[in-house]
Amino acid sequence: MRIGLLTEGGYPYATGEARLWCDRLVRGLPQHEFELYALSRSAEQERTRVPLPDHVTRVRTAPLWAPADDGRTYCRRERRRFADCFRELVRGICAGEAPAFAAGLYGLAGLAREQGGLYAALRSESAVRVLEAACRAPGAGRTVQAAQVPDLLEFVDELERMLRPLSLDWYEENGRPGSLGAVDVCHAAAGGVAALSGLLAKRFFGVPLLVTEYGVQLRAHYLEQSPEARPAVRALMAAFHIRLAGEIYARADLLTPGNAHARRWQERCGATRDKLRTVYPGMEADRFATVGESADRGDPDTLVWVGRIEPAKDLIALLHAFAEVHRAAPEARLRIFATAAAPDYLADCRSLAAQLFPDEAADAVTVGENPVTFEEIGGPDAQTPAEAYGAGRVVVLSSVIEGFPVTLAEAMLSGRATVSTDVGAVCEVIGGTGLVVPPRNPRALADACLALLGDPDRAHRLGAAARARALELFTVEQNVAAFREIYLRLLAGGAARQDGETPFAWPAEARVPGHWTSPTWAEPVPEATA
Repeated sequence: MRIGLLTEGGYPYATGEARLWCDRLVRGLPQHEFELYALSRSAEQERTRVPLPDHVTRVRTAPLWAPADDGRTYCRRERRRFADCFRELVRGICAGEAPAFAAGLYGLAGLAREQGGLYAALRSESAVRVLEAACRAPGAGRTVQAAQVPDLLEFVDELERMLRPLSLDWYEENGRPGSLGAVDVCHAAAGGVAALSGLLAKRFFGVPLLVTEYGVQLRAHYLEQSPEARPAVRALMAAFHIRLAGEIYARADLLTPGNAHARRWQERCGATRDKLRTVYPGMEADRFATVGESADRGDPDTLVWVGRIEPAKDLIALLHAFAEVHRAAPEARLRIFATAAAPDYLADCRSLAAQLFPDEAADAVTVGENPVTFEEIGGPDAQTPAEAYGAGRVVVLSSVIEGFPVTLAEAMLSGRATVSTDVGAVCEVIGGTGLVVPPRNPRALADACLALLGDPDRAHRLGAAARARALELFTVEQNVAAFREIYLRLLAGGAARQDGETPFAWPAEARVPGHWTSPTWAEPVPEATA
């Protein structure tokens, strides 16, 4: 089977969990051929491509960061066609009309496929005028109606980048190699722009579309919006992403959210339950086996936090909570292990820790020791994440925003009791094997930590239950097995090709050089020479 894997800012270039789960999936299915279609976000990203297995037969990359002007200008008839399609698209965006949005989107895709790229047309004065008329039309939101010329220009600039997949040469006729028309299944590793090429492959060639979202792209867009951005631009971009998400969820053959939290977002955007199947992300359980199965349960007085130090993780609340813990249990320690950090926020956390916990010394000649330490994964005391989790008896998650909490699942694989805030998919992941408290509540966080520090037997039981749950639900093996079955299901019952081709019409051996499809005895015997 040929799988077209669609990514944006991820595999095979980016590091982190966005790349890892794709890499684990590809390596776990060596019996299939994978073709990678990657949208890159920066030139720097493209320099860090990861090694690929042999059954990845092709990698095609399109930059979203570079200008995409192919020098193509449209004639009068083509400009009229563009204006009609673009008018439908922006009417769908401004007035919230899904049919108009879809008609405009596929109309522009057909124009780009036939006549060349949309770069010049989307940045033209006529496009800005069409957008302005749509913003002023009845039915547009109040914020959109107030858009000024700078707002329109900024939105058109962003829209051109979002629609760049429409102008790619990935949709060649006749299913040629390197075209999405030649694959058996399109698998978008995220929603949003990454799935746009899959929508077109389904539209042009009838290729079944699978969309996996471990973090919902619409939600990510809301979280990434700067409060300093122009209100009209924010409203227009949000409307575009809502309409795009709705079209993806309506047209995809199957959606695989990574948790119930993501599933609820998809349902609210129009996804029907018959298309939804939850597939948890897979993690390499072997990396945590030594710590998870060890009789050593870590330092009984140590709390551990692991992750990226940024405002969404709310380490400020954690430090205030630990101040309460330290007052009640002076021997307690908090070890913060960073996988990455936002420098300004890290500085604020260090400053607060220094104020809350001035170094304490037993006498005038002894060096003081702070009960809070900031360390890095890969440092002398924690070469691996497993060693970091194994440093203490209880692992804490203090976030105010989470999708699927990867660090929490890793702590469970490490056999550690956990205290977490009730955000994102935390309750679904924990499933009763840890303590959960409200976010932004240092007092509740402190009470839960003290409860586990003061009851080692309970912490041990919760850690053992957590490891058993994680081994059942969050391993690479279960993830790969789920997608193996899904691929077969889509190929067997997916949408019929427009040219009438049926699934499995071409056996795999037909593409292998050699005498595989015609036996040697059927070859004509050469005539003897006189």
